[in-house]
Amino acid sequence: MMLELINVTKTYEWPGDTGAVRVLKDITLKIDGGEAAAIVGPSGSGKSTLLNIMGGLDRPTSGRVFFDGEDLAGLDDAELAQVRNKEIGFVFQLHHLLPQCTVLENVLVPTLTDKDRGWRIEAEVRAFELLNRVGLEDWSLHRPGELSGGQRQRVAVVRALINRPKLLLADEPTGSLDREAAENIVQLLVELNRSEGVTLIVVTHSTKLAKNMGRVLELNDGVLRKKRA
Repeated sequence: MMLELINVTKTYEWPGDTGAVRVLKDITLKIDGGEAAAIVGPSGSGKSTLLNIMGGLDRPTSGRVFFDGEDLAGLDDAELAQVRNKEIGFVFQLHHLLPQCTVLENVLVPTLTDKDRGWRIEAEVRAFELLNRVGLEDWSLHRPGELSGGQRQRVAVVRALINRPKLLLADEPTGSLDREAAENIVQLLVELNRSEGVTLIVVTHSTKLAKNMGRVLELNDGVLRKKRA
């Protein structure tokens, strides 16, 4: 079991308001290692909030989240940050690449906190291997401004995989791309799920992307359900 959520609820209270907004309602979910799952639903349904809780970027108001058998509630902020950096990869709708850095430097950003020189050398080799796999081996010394939107998103995917994470979380990874670039990212994520063995969870509005996942879940009004085929 790679990821397990038990009765997870998330409530936001706004200053000055008399009530609270319950975004996630009693969500229980199990994701096996190596699985690929899509989470779909209308805008504002809480999909990104759920993904952030899965990845330890946010904590639930109540309920428990287990990652690879470890209860995330038992970790302090520094320990949680370590788990996120080493074992969980994130891909967002916006690539968040550093414009002043080359493609290679951007890919290696997650490795900079590691003091193991041997691993950092190995990581650079892995970076070139992954860039080659996504067709960007000749762009390693270019800066993000010289790349297309689809190319920048492929760099973001490579960056998310550089530390060999067990879990890859993607939040609308094709949302800002044209159709051809979006299809390329879909194919890339599916191929990496299979070849890297990384557990993949994608939040998406794309029917095409969702259909390529092994399981599709629908979040509506804070409630998560298996989506009918």
